[in-house]
Amino acid sequence: MATTKSKRTVGRPRRFDPDQAVAIAQGLFHAKGYDRVSLADLTDALQIKPPSFYAAFGNKNGLYARVLDRYVESGSIPFSEILRDDQPVAECLKVLLEEAARRYGADPEAPGCLVLEGARCHDAEARAAAGAFHRGAQEQIRAYVAARAPEDADRIADFVGTVMVGLSAMAREGHDADRLLSTARLAGQAIAME
Repeated sequence: MATTKSKRTVGRPRRFDPDQAVAIAQGLFHAKGYDRVSLADLTDALQIKPPSFYAAFGNKNGLYARVLDRYVESGSIPFSEILRDDQPVAECLKVLLEEAARRYGADPEAPGCLVLEGARCHDAEARAAAGAFHRGAQEQIRAYVAARAPEDADRIADFVGTVMVGLSAMAREGHDADRLLSTARLAGQAIAME
């Protein structure tokens, strides 16, 4: 009588890679939005059980905080490279809006800005975490304008921030990069006319 052997592999079991997990979770949060990603979605995508998930990240918000950190470090708009002191303010803000349009419309499966969309989610803790990054970006824009045109800093920063939120929202509504870029260019013209 033949016996069936287990198909268990020899050697160490596959190790859980938290950095890889954060990258996978980032894709889920970006594609679906924080509110629509469940714990089951995360554990299925990460191929781990809930106890392992909780041991690694504490909870969904703990993972989301790490996703936001990763996004800001490697996937968000490089404000410091775009907002340059050796270029006219209006030109740099135009470039910033165009870069936002390109990034927000680049992936139809994960449109918009992870931070801006997270700042509108229903979960208060996640909304606060994303909101902190959003406020930081807004302050960076305001400080950049204030260094050269202090009397216009709040008004222009508000305008640029509003356009960026709108671009993200319209990307989520299905506007592609070309359509978003057209809007960004129009907004850039408005800034240049100031």
